[in-house]
Amino acid sequence: MRLAIYTGIILAGGFTCLTPALAADPTGDWRVADGVANIRVAQCNGSMWGAVAWEKQPGGRDENNPDVSKKNRPTLGMPTLIDMKKKSSVDQWEGQVYNAKDGQIYSATITPVGTDQLEIKGCVLGFLCGGETWTRVGPPIPASPANATSKGTPKSTGAAPKAGATTGATAAAPGTAKSAGAAKPGQKSAADPVGDICLLPEIAGFTH
Repeated sequence: MRLAIYTGIILAGGFTCLTPALAADPTGDWRVADGVANIRVAQCNGSMWGAVAWEKQPGGRDENNPDVSKKNRPTLGMPTLIDMKKKSSVDQWEGQVYNAKDGQIYSATITPVGTDQLEIKGCVLGFLCGGETWTRVGPPIPASPANATSKGTPKSTGAAPKAGATTGATAAAPGTAKSAGAAKPGQKSAADPVGDICLLPEIAGFTH
């Protein structure tokens, strides 16, 4: 099922305009298997979150969610990485991942590998663990402006975008990492209808 890919599989391609200093930054847009979706990862009030930022086939619904009230929610903008905290002394974040294939939430970790890959590992009750890899299609992004004044919010680990840049990749053809246009960070546009994922109701409601 198409929704299954939102938890990630091994991918090809990458985003090469990065420096080694950004190798440990998991923020940005990441392409999942078959080029059918991007997951945007951002720091929201001190935790890493991920949400579906682009779909090759628009209009997907979270139909496998056991919560009847969520079965009709759009998969675009749907949280996939949940409240992931930085582990001490290692470039790894741990929290939860939502698997749209079965509508369940699992314990998970994310680990940047070089500048253009992100390893996702999830486990069921501490065993039956599986690993997958996403490939970068958008540059690292700074901490959400919505959380910039929150007490205790750490500074972004990535470089701030150049003037006029947006917070992630757009619905461009697979393998691209073009800007969404003139929209300011956090704003939505026709090319980037998701914008700052920290402002999505499901994430904002959790982090504040």
